[in-house]
Order: sequence, then structure tokens, then C-alpha cells
Amino acid sequence: MKTALTIAGSDSSGGAGIQADLKTMTMNGVYAMSAITALTAQNTTGVRAIMEVTPEFLQQQIDAVFEDIRPDAVKIGMVSSGELIRVIAERLRFYRAGNVVVDPVMVATSGSALMKTDAVQTLMDELLPLAELVTPNIPEAEILSGMSIRTAEDMEKAAKQISGDRHCAVLLKGGHSINDANDLLCEDGKITWFEGKRIDNPNTHGTGCTLSSAIAANLAKGFALDESVRRAKEYISGALGAMLDLGKGAGPMKHNFDLNSRFAEEAN
Repeated sequence: MKTALTIAGSDSSGGAGIQADLKTMTMNGVYAMSAITALTAQNTTGVRAIMEVTPEFLQQQIDAVFEDIRPDAVKIGMVSSGELIRVIAERLRFYRAGNVVVDPVMVATSGSALMKTDAVQTLMDELLPLAELVTPNIPEAEILSGMSIRTAEDMEKAAKQISGDRHCAVLLKGGHSINDANDLLCEDGKITWFEGKRIDNPNTHGTGCTLSSAIAANLAKGFALDESVRRAKEYISGALGAMLDLGKGAGPMKHNFDLNSRFAEEAN
């Protein structure tokens, strides 16, 4: 069985972060493991508190996984400080990790900041060059590229700049009103657009975590990058289309929308 490791923060409400990653990876057919960068107290309305793990403890988690069950892919999500980013980068280099997908989580769906300002440059310098793919949304891509993104042409320019500067492929997500949920992949200077149909569902908590984890799972299974993106987008469309409605704010998706096991049956 193929395996995948998520290095990210915990979401106590279960819709994003480690919890969303584990659900997504499991539903996409790989054995999922985790190294937690921070505990968050949050729900669908916002983040109340963040408690980082120490760099030493994060290293112990990563070492414990790689020394026993080597992951076929690694997804990196919320990492709020430069110290933790440097630990992750050093251990990934040490283990020569492959199929690394970085979701540069800077702001939660609710609008709460999740990354310290001084950590952004460390992310760009240390982690992105190790990644096969980085998956920014429009605001994150503006920070990573230093560009204002207002049009589809701007998206292409920003993706090419980030990819060229950091030597990794870029999946720039267009869900911030520029187009109808169309994303673009920039790989080795080549631009591929993935058309998406905007689903009228306000419950989008954890969409970025879910998409990047699904891509990592498919890379772990041996799919090419463009096919991994296509499969991940199809999966997230299904999770959104299930129209799960929980919580008072931007709720979670139904990650297990395609689960038809008898163990998932409800009592009559």
C-alpha cells in the first residue's frame, strides 16, 4: 500500500489541517500519517488560539515516520514559524523525500492569520525548492510573486515567476473571483488550465488542505502531476457537491462522500 505524510497543524473542528488531510488521503487510497506543527483551537467561525510544537518535537515526529514507514509523498500545510520550516526542510533533505507538495497556508478560510510574517521568506527559500508542487491561492501567490493578480494573464505570469524563482511546479488556484474556479498548472514553463465548475456551497473550510492532500495521495500512487491534479479536483468537487452543512460559519466538506462501506451504515 502506498503511503503519504502530512506535516501540518491540527484543526479541532475537523474540517481543515491534519484532520482534513488524513480523511482525504484515506479516501484517495493511501495510508496516511502525520507530523503536527501546531495545535489550533478553532471552529467554522474562526481560530481562537494556536500553540506551536517545539522544533525538537517536530523533528522527532518526522524522524519517527521516515525511520519506520517511509512516505511515498509528503504534503506540507500550516507551518507558522521559520524555525519549524527550517526543521522540515532539513529533515526532508536528509531523507531525500520525494513527491513533496507544499500548500503555503497563510490565512484560514475564516480570515485568521496562520503564518508569521517573517516565516514567509523562509518558506520561499527553504521549502519551495524541495517541492514538486506548490499550491497557492490568489492572495498567497501575490505574496510569493510580489505581483498583483487581477486577471487570468496575471495568474499565468505569477505562476511562471514563482516556478522559475523556486524551481518547482505551481498550481495557482483561481477560486478568488478571478474566474469560475479554474486553476492553472505551471510545470517546466508549460501552462495547463484545469477548468472547474463553481459549486454554490458556502461551506469551503479546508478546501486548500483537501486539494493538496489529494494531489499528494495521487502522486504517491504513481500518477503524473497533471493527472494527480485532475483527479484531486474531481475529488474535491464531489466533496463540495455533497453539500454537507455543519457549524455556524464556513463549514467543512463531506470528505467521505464516496464511502459506501457497510461499516459506514447508520442504524435504522
